[in-house]
Amino acid sequence: MTSGSIAYPVHGPESAASLSHAHTDEDVTPGEIAVGVIIGRASEYFDFFVFGIACVLVFPSLLFPFLSRLDGTLAAFAIFAIAFIARPLGTALSMAVQRRWGRGTKLTVALFLLGTCTAGMAFLPGYQTAGLAAAAALVVLRFGQGLALGGSWDGLPSLLAMAAPPERRGWYAMVGQLGAPVGFALAAGLFAYLYGSLSSEEFLSWGWRYPFFVAFAVNVVALFARLRLVVGQSYAELLQEKELEPVGVGRVMRDEGGNVVLGAFAALASFALFHVVTVFPLSWLALYSERSMTEVLGVQIVGAFLAMGAVAVSGRLADRVGRRNLLGAMAVLIGLFSLATPWLLGGNTLGGTAFLLLGFVLLGLSYGQASGTVTSNFSTQHRYTGAALSSDLAWLIGAAFAPLVALGLSARFGLGAVTLYLLSGVVCTLGALRINRMIEQRA
Repeated sequence: MTSGSIAYPVHGPESAASLSHAHTDEDVTPGEIAVGVIIGRASEYFDFFVFGIACVLVFPSLLFPFLSRLDGTLAAFAIFAIAFIARPLGTALSMAVQRRWGRGTKLTVALFLLGTCTAGMAFLPGYQTAGLAAAAALVVLRFGQGLALGGSWDGLPSLLAMAAPPERRGWYAMVGQLGAPVGFALAAGLFAYLYGSLSSEEFLSWGWRYPFFVAFAVNVVALFARLRLVVGQSYAELLQEKELEPVGVGRVMRDEGGNVVLGAFAALASFALFHVVTVFPLSWLALYSERSMTEVLGVQIVGAFLAMGAVAVSGRLADRVGRRNLLGAMAVLIGLFSLATPWLLGGNTLGGTAFLLLGFVLLGLSYGQASGTVTSNFSTQHRYTGAALSSDLAWLIGAAFAPLVALGLSARFGLGAVTLYLLSGVVCTLGALRINRMIEQRA
């Protein structure tokens, strides 16, 4: 999230003066900043959820018709994970671009690449036309999406951790996180409409391509919304004042690699839950239930709106009890939720619906505060890049392989495998928060 001179209080009379005299026509109001940040984040998540839903409804039939429906979905989920593998590399490259050509250039390249790769998927041929070359093309485009997402880092968690008033830090932290449920609701709504309105042949022939075209248009809007923020003089001066500038990834890992890992594991329960309640249940219900996919998507859209409210509530709760306390408490609740997963998702329609809605609420409460929770561990000069790497690592370890692992193990051993997967994330989060507390006490 970015700031004009009036957006976030900056502590100290010298800091306030340095911002107040720099007010220019480029300054934007806090409301405009919030809208711009949500639009930017929602566009990124829209792209990724469009791909995730297509991994269930489209790619198994389009690219892997020679495999069973289960194996085709698992192959699609393997490609899904590629973007998260590429994301740290994208972060490293983008930091180099920013150091040489500036933040605006970096963001322009990243969002253009993200939109281009997503729209390029709309032209993807099927297996009947291009054979395995079609799947290979999807791998390349998915890798490009990952590079782009790594390059879209805007320093929001670091800036909030240092510039937001301490008593409202949780509230400001949750604003950027609203992009996730917004992006999912848009992607699921578009797919639900097309899937329910077209015949199976029409949908697999051309209908599924429209969400990927829409993604490019959404990225154009997001590009201008975010550029207005990042090239503003007051935003740049606030980042510069707080010394939030990119440094080499190798240097950060050499000097503060432990903090990068600790930051990633502190939010792992939330990231593990992320795709377990969005992408995975869609695949499980498509394979092992008689429920209409339009109906399932509809329930998930309702869940996304509940998650939006839960994200906002997380901001209020975090300001009352502390962000790390809330994250730890939510990890415990996610653990309890995981124990009920086999009973809910493996039961009747009511149980599956309860799993989705309750899961989205828990996701909103936990993910709303999952960004930059322990960024204060980093030294000032390493915080901008270190926070980005922590986020990349959390996505890679917690979320990248979640649909693949959850579906693969559940298909063979039952839904208890999902319980174990979520519990592993819970243990990592509680352990990381405990270690972080010990480090602070020692300091």
